[in-house]
Amino acid sequence: MSQQPRPDRTVAAYVRTAPPAPVAPPMAAFGPLRWIKDHLLSSVFNSALTVLIIALLVWIVPPLVKFLVIDAVWSGADREACLATPARPEVGACWAFVREWFSFFIYGPYPADQRWRVDVFFGLLAFGIGWLLWLDAPRRDLGALFFFAILPLVSVALLRGFPPLGLSVVDTASWGGLLVTLVVAAVGIVVSLPIGVLLALGRRSKMPAVKLISVLFIEFVRGVPLITVLFMASVMLPLFVPPAWSPDKLMRALVGIALFSSAYMAEVVRAGLQSIPKGQREAAQALGLGYWMSLRFIILPQALKVTIPNIVNNAIALFKDTTLVFIVGIFDFLRTIEIARGDPRWATPVTSVTGYAFAALVYFVVCHSMSRYARGIEHRLGASDRR
Repeated sequence: MSQQPRPDRTVAAYVRTAPPAPVAPPMAAFGPLRWIKDHLLSSVFNSALTVLIIALLVWIVPPLVKFLVIDAVWSGADREACLATPARPEVGACWAFVREWFSFFIYGPYPADQRWRVDVFFGLLAFGIGWLLWLDAPRRDLGALFFFAILPLVSVALLRGFPPLGLSVVDTASWGGLLVTLVVAAVGIVVSLPIGVLLALGRRSKMPAVKLISVLFIEFVRGVPLITVLFMASVMLPLFVPPAWSPDKLMRALVGIALFSSAYMAEVVRAGLQSIPKGQREAAQALGLGYWMSLRFIILPQALKVTIPNIVNNAIALFKDTTLVFIVGIFDFLRTIEIARGDPRWATPVTSVTGYAFAALVYFVVCHSMSRYARGIEHRLGASDRR
């Protein structure tokens, strides 16, 4: 039997000349649906809690937006603009009242023709804070010098006055509003941190006298409320200085708040120092570093990094505690709102609520900004550790 010839079969090889088009992952594995499933509906309890929170938001947010925005009164000359009428039975927030008293909320009774000095101070303060806290800013060493050395002197000359430069003297009794709140908070935060570090080191010191003084100060200040400290600073501080050097009410409040906050800051820093392993100190000693050098370059940077959330928490609490200075006769931001809401020209059922809503908004913006910055610092430091 003759063999049949096989047909010629040519197999063409397939060669890909371009990469395949990317295929999107399934929605069940990635994307917003997966995130909702993992974070909001991962269990029966989480699902019930999510539904409860959504119900609360639906119950609270729409009436709040309706009162603050939709039904709000944005302009007007007096209380008549914020009163209910048959044509408008529901009246929301009276922002016309805030607009009328806005300057008083910011400057207090500061002389109107000198308020440009406060504006310059606000600008310098914002510039100094931005230069100091911006991690990628050039020459941050000069920024620290400007914020801690130059800015305080310039601020005193601007706000209090310096006759040789033509700046008339403005007594601190004429200060008020947001100006006082920012001054008290800034001085308290900036002064309390270095004092708190020294007190924390003193409490861990091996010298009995230094340790005893630090412990007594911390425990005494933490054992009394801030109002008591303010009263003591206002009444007793003049007893320790000559009458010619007696500080005014604002200076006494600044001293009291700074000392009060430093006691809490000391415990925060002490917790950070205790979290540092003993091997870090031994390694510093092996490198030939002394006590202060090891603190500066090894121990304190790690301790302060660990305590960033608690330090910011203390700063936020201190900013809100500045409202207590009105107890000793200082017109802070919240006190100016208390005074303004008593104006008979704006006496309406919504005036007080609007004033407090404006105060809450200001405090929230400032405190939330500090919190967000701290979270950014933590994230950046954590990323540097992972590298």
